[in-house]
Amino acid sequence: MSHDEPTGFLYPFIDAEEDLKDGATASLLADLAASAQAKASESLALRRSTLEANADLVNRAAIEMARRFEAGGRLFTFGNGGSCTDSTTLARLFARPPLNTPLPAWSLNDDPAIVTALGNDVGFELVFARQLIARARAGDIAVAMSTSGNSPNLLTALAEARQRGLYTIGFAGYDGGAFANNPNVDACFVVRSQSVHRIQESQALLGYQLWLAVHSHDQAVGAA
Repeated sequence: MSHDEPTGFLYPFIDAEEDLKDGATASLLADLAASAQAKASESLALRRSTLEANADLVNRAAIEMARRFEAGGRLFTFGNGGSCTDSTTLARLFARPPLNTPLPAWSLNDDPAIVTALGNDVGFELVFARQLIARARAGDIAVAMSTSGNSPNLLTALAEARQRGLYTIGFAGYDGGAFANNPNVDACFVVRSQSVHRIQESQALLGYQLWLAVHSHDQAVGAA
C-alpha cells in the first residue's frame, strides 16, 4: 500500500512495518492482538447479557410465532443497510434451516427489482409497507431489524403490519429508539450498546435463539 493512497490512513500499520525495527514491529503486532482480544471479549460479554435480558421476551415471542406458524402464518423480515443482510439471514434460517422443519419466511429485501421500483415510484419510506400490503395477511409475522430503531420506512411498515393483524417484532440497539414502547411493536428486542458492530453481532445471536425457541414451541403446539 502506497503512502500516497487516500485510504492509507485506515491501515497505517501496513506501511509502518516496513520502517519499524523488529522490536517495534513486535510491539505493534502485540497491540493489534490485544485490541482484537478486547473486542472479542466485549462482544462475548454483550451477547451474554443481551440473551439474559431478553430471555423472557424471546420465549413469549416464540410461543406466539409458533402458534401462528401452526395456523398457517408466514414470516416477513426487513431492514436497511447491514440490518438488511441480517434480516435476510434470519428469514433464510427459518426457511432453510440446518435442522428442524422449514417454515414459510421471506425477506422483503431480497428482490432488488421490487425494492428499487417502489423506492423510485412511491418513495423509500414505503418500500416495505407496500410489500406487506400486497403479500401479508392477518396471522402473519413481521420482523424489522435496525440498529437505531428509528428508521422511518421500518416504522411505517410496522404500523402497516400491526393494522393488518400481523404479530410485529423489532430488533434495535442503543435504548431501542422509536421501536421501544411503540404500540405497533408487539415485541422489541433491545441490544444496549453504542457500537453498531456489537449491536449487530448480538442481534444475530438473538435471531438464532428466537429460531431455536420457535421450533421448541412449534413441536409442542403440533403435539397438542
